[in-house]
Amino acid sequence: MTSTAQFETQTKALIDDLKSVCANYGLGNDGNEFKIISQVFLYKFLNDKYVYELKQLEPDLAKAEDFDAALKKYSDDELELLSMQISENTARIAPQNFLSRLFEQQNQPKFAEIFDQTLMDVAKANSDIFSVLTQGGEKIVLFENLSKYVSDNRDAFCKALVNKLVGFSFEHIFTQKFDFFATIFEYLIKDYNSNSGGKYAEYFTPHAVAKIMAACLVTDENVNNVTCYDPSAGSGTLLMNLAHAIGEDKCTIYSQDISQKSSALLRLNLILNNLVHSIQNIIQGNTILSPYHKQDNGQLEKFDYIVSNPPFKLDFSDYSADLDSKSNKERFFAGIPKVPAKKKESMAIYLLFIQHIMHSLSVKGKAAIVVPTGFITAQSGIDKKIREKLVKEKMLAGVVSMPSNIFATTGTNVSILFLDKKNKEDVVLIDASNLGTKVKEGKNQKTVLSQEEEQQIIDVFNAKEVTENFSVVVSYDDIKAKNYSLSAGQYFEVKIEYIDISHNDFNRRIIHYEENLTQLFNESKLLERKISNNLKTLSLE
Repeated sequence: MTSTAQFETQTKALIDDLKSVCANYGLGNDGNEFKIISQVFLYKFLNDKYVYELKQLEPDLAKAEDFDAALKKYSDDELELLSMQISENTARIAPQNFLSRLFEQQNQPKFAEIFDQTLMDVAKANSDIFSVLTQGGEKIVLFENLSKYVSDNRDAFCKALVNKLVGFSFEHIFTQKFDFFATIFEYLIKDYNSNSGGKYAEYFTPHAVAKIMAACLVTDENVNNVTCYDPSAGSGTLLMNLAHAIGEDKCTIYSQDISQKSSALLRLNLILNNLVHSIQNIIQGNTILSPYHKQDNGQLEKFDYIVSNPPFKLDFSDYSADLDSKSNKERFFAGIPKVPAKKKESMAIYLLFIQHIMHSLSVKGKAAIVVPTGFITAQSGIDKKIREKLVKEKMLAGVVSMPSNIFATTGTNVSILFLDKKNKEDVVLIDASNLGTKVKEGKNQKTVLSQEEEQQIIDVFNAKEVTENFSVVVSYDDIKAKNYSLSAGQYFEVKIEYIDISHNDFNRRIIHYEENLTQLFNESKLLERKISNNLKTLSLE
């Protein structure tokens, strides 16, 4: 029997094979490579999932040595009846669009057109449930014509892709859980999750950070029928961890992100993690300028759980004036960062995301936000106004300051800000900056937390435990007295060690220190004379 580790190795090998095909046809490191890899991978996954579900319903199909031949014996009506019994999490694929039928046609003339049309037919048949919406209401369907990205030998390219797919089966993997698919997804997108020279950096949140955020937010095992939101979702790592902590069947996901690539990858992540029911809530658009999710009365939707790793800096000068409106007064209560005369790209957009999240929390809402560590101690400006409101309205749970380089892609020190509308008591502050092991990742240095260190942070936070030089528990009044600082280090006790010593011992030590100082001063004067003489010699030469 194949082990989970073997499944993982085989799945990663398939991804490598698809990348190899792209490289052989001139698409290695091409901007469109990720579209081909992610969509072909998804087509294969959906194809195998549908076949797997049919086999679960029909024992004869499961036993058949030739599945395709066995399926041809079923009438269209019989197949339709079977399809109606399959969950909506599984895409509907007509028999003529199976991968096995594509394989049979690979030597047909204009095979690239057959390949593209097959994917487009699958996308059209599943448009209602599997499409991502844009802010303007356009549907982004599952697939597009992929062969257009190859300038030559399109038939051979599509044939090569199909031949890589048929030698692999996902059917044994559908029983796997979140940790398996999180690993596979991370491997799938590892070459496509960084900023390649553009203005918008789609950073992949490290799994350790995502796990800590989810585990410190979800502390009640009886959570049910809740809403989860990320206003800058990226590829969805934070949302997947949160949904898994709650239970994928106990929550509904909502998100918005300006990036087309991120929205496509998030949809793939939702499909892998059995969250298809939430795809309809995935919006591609500008959250800060035009938040999409609203209530019937036009007010912004309120969510039970919010997670976010927002972009820290981004040039939003083109629309910053539009944000300063009457309708945004309550949402951006602390203000809108001004447009700098130079370096517009350094505009602190994360301050808008924090305010948006605070405004979007339900009455019992909780949130976890990745912020630059400078935010927790800034002595003026929007940063401090936000912290003042968090204290005044008693909606803080705590802060965890992470080790430097926890993100390999940015040198900025980060902290996790935890909000909790129901926490009217003490706040826990953790300084985890000394944890972790430094490793090299490409050209970058990264700090990696062990599982024990991750668990230490989670346990201390959830228990509100005081640990020397690691964590403190403070009241809202304590925070106010410290000028609203949320840095654990500013609350640690300074310990002074007292030693009993006799009068004679004290005098002996003073004499010893004086003798050492006299010796150091004499050595210093001697060194000064030598330097002076050397300089005179050089000037004479």
